[in-house]
Amino acid sequence: MTALTRSQQPPAGGTAARRRALWQERLNAAPFSPGVLGWAVPVILAVFAGALRLWNLGNPRSLIFDETYYAKDAYALMIAGHELVWPEDHDEQFAGGNPQPTEEGSYVVHPPLGKWLIAVGLRIFGTDSAYGWRFSSAIAGALAVLLIALIAQRMFRSVFLGGFAGLLSAVEGHHLVMSRVALLDIFLLLFVLAAFGALLADRYSARRRLAVWAAESEGLPDADWERGPHLLLRPWRLAAGVLLGCAVAVKLSALAFIPVFGLMVVLWDVEARRTLGVRRWLRSGLLRDGLPAAITVLPIVAVTYLASWSGWLVTSGGWGRGWHEENPPEGLAVLVPGPIRSLWNYHTSATEFHTGLESGHEYASTPWTWLFMGRPVSMHYQGLDEGAVYEHTGETCVAGRCSSAVVDLANPLIWWTGLVAVVIVLLLWLGRRDWRYGAVLSGYAAGYAVWLLFPDRTMFFFYTISFHPFLILAVTVLAALVLGMGDTSRDSVRQRNTVLVTCFALLCVAVSVFFWPVWTAELIPYDQWQWRMWIDSWI
Repeated sequence: MTALTRSQQPPAGGTAARRRALWQERLNAAPFSPGVLGWAVPVILAVFAGALRLWNLGNPRSLIFDETYYAKDAYALMIAGHELVWPEDHDEQFAGGNPQPTEEGSYVVHPPLGKWLIAVGLRIFGTDSAYGWRFSSAIAGALAVLLIALIAQRMFRSVFLGGFAGLLSAVEGHHLVMSRVALLDIFLLLFVLAAFGALLADRYSARRRLAVWAAESEGLPDADWERGPHLLLRPWRLAAGVLLGCAVAVKLSALAFIPVFGLMVVLWDVEARRTLGVRRWLRSGLLRDGLPAAITVLPIVAVTYLASWSGWLVTSGGWGRGWHEENPPEGLAVLVPGPIRSLWNYHTSATEFHTGLESGHEYASTPWTWLFMGRPVSMHYQGLDEGAVYEHTGETCVAGRCSSAVVDLANPLIWWTGLVAVVIVLLLWLGRRDWRYGAVLSGYAAGYAVWLLFPDRTMFFFYTISFHPFLILAVTVLAALVLGMGDTSRDSVRQRNTVLVTCFALLCVAVSVFFWPVWTAELIPYDQWQWRMWIDSWI
């Protein structure tokens, strides 16, 4: 969008409210009032998502996949404030309600916040119930559905499309599985999505403030339009800083979202001043918006992240906690408190681990295969012969052979449609420069592209959950395009388009119903498990 000259700006005159409304429209910040349904639909979908995630959450009643690390680390944080070393083959004893960690600090490579959140469920239900170590993940998954519905609703100014995005997230298998296991990644998704929502709220808030300034400044000399106003305090942007700090405090891979989201909001601010008609829009956007954002948000991210390590900092038994005592500071390092220097050394070691991790794993995959879901992760599989009792639920296998599985397998219809949608959104953004398309691509790129920097590292498909919401938003863009097809002034055309989108959503639900057993460890005949393994690499 090109900068407006004074003659191209909304006409002066009329009431102040009318002038403000014209500017809001010009800045794409017109108020949106969805009414009662605007909250009812997202909340209903979140409750529905919560029910799907909490149902039979205790099956399997054992630590599966990386739960063996994170659930036990969460318990250690709860009792000691830092991670502890556990005896070998301690999973069964832990699940039996008799955890016995050693007193030795454990070296771990992920920050503690996600494990602190898992500890909330352990505090409520204890370690003798799988609900304990999975409960927080399920709640985080349900909250993420609430957020995606609200965000899509606001971006597309449609309760229907918000509900569409929320429903797809609620029933999508990748999202569902990651919400039903005690891993860190669903918390990463939640905080990244919440930060994106906060930045979206800041966009609208800032532009409404610019509209008020423009409406009140129409009669002022051109000199007052040289740079435009200072917007100073922007609470939603500060909230985004806290949330991004929380995301990094769950997994360090969230660092990729900080520069990408930062560039995104700077472009939003610069474009807003350009649309406003500010003469020096680029310089004022960078100095009056971008610079204040950097000097306020980045420290908030850092402080939030540091706060997540409070348990390690205030205790003395964590791994590497006393490093500074054995390594006296040199030069300016004497100004840094000892525990902080020890924490820096810890992170240096963890960074070397993350970048150099090349150990083989049966379910490892490369980022290129993630796009089409080439190698999902099997987190649990148990085969039973006829007449055998499934230990986790007490069911008896009544077929010739039975299977119970938890496969981090996305809903194929949603995932593959999402890949097509991302390509279309990219082409649309190149052609139309619609800010919504750029925002969707920013989140997708931040979550995906960072892994391309480490081609030799051991990686897994479930890392894609961080950009899952943006894949859903890309599919929602396609739904919005379908709703806008043809002469939408005619009721018959609008109804046809709505039916098409609704049928797609219902088909996605049907596919999820089909795959439900292999997402939730349901005991099914072996041949039914095979029906759902469409590609050999899924096994």
